[in-house]
Amino acid sequence: MAAAWTVAFGLSLLSILWVELVRDSYHTLAHYWTPLYRLHVWHHKVFRPDLTVVDPTIYSRAHWYNDVPEASVMLLCGGLFGWLVQTWVTVGAWLPFLGCFYTLIFLGGAIARGLAVPGADALTDLTHLPGPFTAPPSAWLVNRTYHWRHHFDSQTAYFCGTFSFLDKLMGTALSLKGKTVAVTGAAGGLGQALIVELQRAGATPVALTSGSRALPALFEDLGVRVLHWQVGQEAAIAEDLRRIDILLLNHGVNVLGDRSATAIEQSYEVNAFSQWRLLELFLETVTDNRAIARKEVWVNTSEAEVNPAFSPLYELSKRAIGHLVTLRRLDSPIVLRKLILGPFRSDLNPYGVMSARWVARQVVALAKRDIRNIIVTINPLTYLLFPIKEVSASWYYRLFSRSGRSLTFTDSSAKVHEVINQPREKFLR
Repeated sequence: MAAAWTVAFGLSLLSILWVELVRDSYHTLAHYWTPLYRLHVWHHKVFRPDLTVVDPTIYSRAHWYNDVPEASVMLLCGGLFGWLVQTWVTVGAWLPFLGCFYTLIFLGGAIARGLAVPGADALTDLTHLPGPFTAPPSAWLVNRTYHWRHHFDSQTAYFCGTFSFLDKLMGTALSLKGKTVAVTGAAGGLGQALIVELQRAGATPVALTSGSRALPALFEDLGVRVLHWQVGQEAAIAEDLRRIDILLLNHGVNVLGDRSATAIEQSYEVNAFSQWRLLELFLETVTDNRAIARKEVWVNTSEAEVNPAFSPLYELSKRAIGHLVTLRRLDSPIVLRKLILGPFRSDLNPYGVMSARWVARQVVALAKRDIRNIIVTINPLTYLLFPIKEVSASWYYRLFSRSGRSLTFTDSSAKVHEVINQPREKFLR
């Protein structure tokens, strides 16, 4: 009997996931099949960028043309699912039809909005409510910030309505098209490879370089803008960061076995403190809904966060910035991604196994699937150890620290700028 009920409840949950998959597939098809798009386009005529309604008549008509047909298809497919699995159910015969009851909530809400029932929009149209965003795009559930991007960032991405699984599967959970992405450490092997892959994905890359080495001819061939900056003088590019959508912190130094005072100073300054200062400067550019929805920071912390790199200071400094990013995620108004990369061939690691081009290709592909902790390595232990470390550290920081700032648009952060503008020597003591 217990097994029979387990099967019935399992099928009931599967029926909900099924109708959600139908909804997201319908939405995706509506952007590629012209007859369906003629109905769906009404939905895109409704809202201004602040999610206020352009015209109540258009709002009402959009629900009859788009939301009601969509929910009706969900209801039909939910009923078909329940009928097909009936032979597997010996108890609770109605449970496989739970997806239908779930769909009726959306169908009823769409009809109420189409009839302009007072209060129906505020009660049932939660992803279109106007007002300031209070959280970045959610990773697995579709919130207002996530859905805003479908309307005003890219209409060929962000198709999901409740769960973002299908977007992750299709690689449409993050659109890089038209975004300006600044890459530090751009003159290195991985930096160059990331520039190529980002441009291939439709982004406009900007190469940030702080070294004295000759810049690769690749940048000129691709028409990549180059921006020079200096470690310890991050505030000098604060205005440039305002025009950046995604900041990819990729610069670093590896002193190998050196453990001198100079090596300690250099490792922490380059691998940890300069990245943290750039991250905080970038967060100061988040001033409105558009920035919360579009801006991100990607930080290359490497798998040295959890595994030995046979370079103690590289490990310590990378773990430092890794833990700071974990802590900062708790209050960040935008998405902070980590790049957990294994040994690839570069100036820092001439003995790396993976090629920089292959690693960069995986990074971009996983980012488009909205993976927040992007792991690319040949070491299977990293895939096990890093999630455990990240979750435990995050909960530890959540329990034993308190927020110093809120997820609102503006924050003076005078103290941050005061620290940043102090002489570099103060950071190195």
